[in-house]
Amino acid sequence: MKLLTPLLATSLVLALAACNNPDAEQAKRDAAAAADNAAAAARNAADSAADATRDAAHEAAQATRDAAAESQQALDKAADATAQAARDAGSAAKEAAADADAAAKQAAADASAATANAAQKAADHAHDVAQDARAKADEAKH
Repeated sequence: MKLLTPLLATSLVLALAACNNPDAEQAKRDAAAAADNAAAAARNAADSAADATRDAAHEAAQATRDAAAESQQALDKAADATAQAARDAGSAAKEAAADADAAAKQAAADASAATANAAQKAADHAHDVAQDARAKADEAKH
């Protein structure tokens, strides 16, 4: 995840740098939207992991309180529930991180596609200008 953030930022900068002509405004907006989507996905994943951790901690605390009022067997069950809650929280955090990672990769791919689109538009425009210049040069010869 630490590597994806600079990669995503670099892709966004490259996308914006490649979009210096007026025909590529949409590509700039697409790249910015992709970065916004990646940031939102990362925030959502972090929020989901925090919620799952809070829920697991609450469940573990409740299980521990219940067990303190009962026999040793109840204490053993509470320990098991606490361990399971911790495993569940770890699983939820891993899933949230995987979701954020996938969203960041998708955003990077979207930014790359926007950059390629902008580059294609610029190349098409350059080709059109070259054809016009060639036609004017041929016209000037005759």
